[in-house]
Amino acid sequence: MNDMKLDELRGWFAGRIPDEWFSGPLDVTLDREEILVVGEIPDVKVAKGAGEVEATAAREARVDAFREETRGQRMDIAEDAQRRFRRNVSWGAKIGDETHLFTTAAVPVMTRLRMRERAVLDTLVDAGVARSRSEALAWCVRLVGDNEGAWIEKLRGALGAVKEARGEGPKPGRQN
Repeated sequence: MNDMKLDELRGWFAGRIPDEWFSGPLDVTLDREEILVVGEIPDVKVAKGAGEVEATAAREARVDAFREETRGQRMDIAEDAQRRFRRNVSWGAKIGDETHLFTTAAVPVMTRLRMRERAVLDTLVDAGVARSRSEALAWCVRLVGDNEGAWIEKLRGALGAVKEARGEGPKPGRQN
């Protein structure tokens, strides 16, 4: 998490966001470029026996209304956070078992690929799975994240342990 602690970040947003916006604690995540703030909004009440189509439409309408009604305040909070934490801020809302993300950052990432890897991306483009190599690469990354989530979390845990051990070790420039 580089130069900031997640609990400080969650606390700052919890203090800035009006209590009536969300029905539970915030889910705040971050990476090197972006802070994502997601809160749960109250679920909709539909008629007894209503089908999934009706419930889905009601939830989408509730999220759209929340997004529009809070836009000005969210932008003000995001501007303050961006100055303070030096990262872009994105928002989302959770309702029922669905999470809706609003405008999130799409950050360019440069990579060098050999012919074999480019052929995989080109196959995805040629098959219509993606419109470009960039979109195909993003699709591949999502696929790994979705299907290897437990493994990725294990790696993150191991990296946390390495960071902790590194922090307990000798400091550069210290003389014995």
